[in-house]
Amino acid sequence: MTGGEVEDLLRGLAPQVLGALVRRYGHFATAEDATQEALLAAALQWPEEGLPDNPRGWLITVASRRLTDLLRSEQARRQREDTVSRWTLPDQWLAPAADRPAAESDDTLILLFMCCHPSLSPASQIALTLRAVGGLTTAEIARAFLVPEATMTRRITRAKHRIKDSGLPFGMPSGEDRAERLAAVLHVLYLIFNEGYASTSGPALQRTELTTEAIRLTRLVNRLLPDDAEVAGLLSLMLLTDARRPARTGPDGSLIPMAEQDRTLWHTSYITEGIALITNALPRGPTGPYQLQAAIAALHDEAPTAAATDWPQIKALYELLMRLSDNPVVTLNHTVAAAMVEGPAAGLALLDELEKDARIAEDHRLHAVRAHLQEMSGDHRAARAAYEAAARRTSSLQQQRYLHAKAGALTTRAAENTS
Repeated sequence: MTGGEVEDLLRGLAPQVLGALVRRYGHFATAEDATQEALLAAALQWPEEGLPDNPRGWLITVASRRLTDLLRSEQARRQREDTVSRWTLPDQWLAPAADRPAAESDDTLILLFMCCHPSLSPASQIALTLRAVGGLTTAEIARAFLVPEATMTRRITRAKHRIKDSGLPFGMPSGEDRAERLAAVLHVLYLIFNEGYASTSGPALQRTELTTEAIRLTRLVNRLLPDDAEVAGLLSLMLLTDARRPARTGPDGSLIPMAEQDRTLWHTSYITEGIALITNALPRGPTGPYQLQAAIAALHDEAPTAAATDWPQIKALYELLMRLSDNPVVTLNHTVAAAMVEGPAAGLALLDELEKDARIAEDHRLHAVRAHLQEMSGDHRAARAAYEAAARRTSSLQQQRYLHAKAGALTTRAAENTS
């Protein structure tokens, strides 16, 4: 078995092992450390020695022994050897644990709920989810978010302590709390995907390790909650959006807008799966924001050309979405759709209103949309200034290059027209 195959297997087993340990012993932070050590041991041994007969059972056994060592050391320091000495490895439990698919599924979902605890900030929820459920190392998460490993270590450690201090039991939340926590889980997965699909900083436009992990985890939630229409909507949205990834960048990594993409490069399997998911989810109702976004993405993906895009229907869907979400980015997207239906002047009028919203007034996306609409209307001087203003407001190098290139092209066009 190759190292890559082992890594893929371990990534899927990581939340199952951690869930089994936390369910049995509690001590989330210590269980997570023990799980990581067991995963490291497997990554070193399995490529050389081959897979054990029961990989999950092997990992649980190794992690349980390490956890017991850690707990005994901690308890010894607190002079509680009498309690710890009665703890024995549950050999009779370890063997059947590997044959409990229902428990492993529940444990993984419970871990997602724990990592998205409302006491944690979104940044901490994302980091802990990627570490505990995604199986990424702290170094991998730090690289993905372009922060020093020590910074990410502190962030994850603080998150673990917050969960410990909260006294949260290892179990599935119920009633309204479960619905609220599921919304947090989906939001975290959505944020992970978005950061991977359109990186907010750094040299690369997209980080496939984050989009891939977000899709994998959302598939898992969809498998565990197959009747939840919003979960299906989020998975559909991710697939339909990620389907365009091969055409979004040129050979040098430069950004290619959707209207200029070679649609033959789009992943048809993702589009087919995504459309099937949203088609099945919408009738189940009630219709939530992820389903509406997925429906919009489906309209884009189904259009054979940019010119054939069903903008009136997209505009109508954004209007429905605006009723559900007070999100200025949704309003900005509606502005684009309105401009495509009614003309750039209508879009610019809406943009003037949106610019009063302090949440988005300085966002590069608002200035980029203004530039595009001004270019459509023939006001190239104003468009050039808006492209440059947008470039100053983004920390993504590829977006900066694209926006500067658009401004430069308008400068060249103006020079040609005057010569």
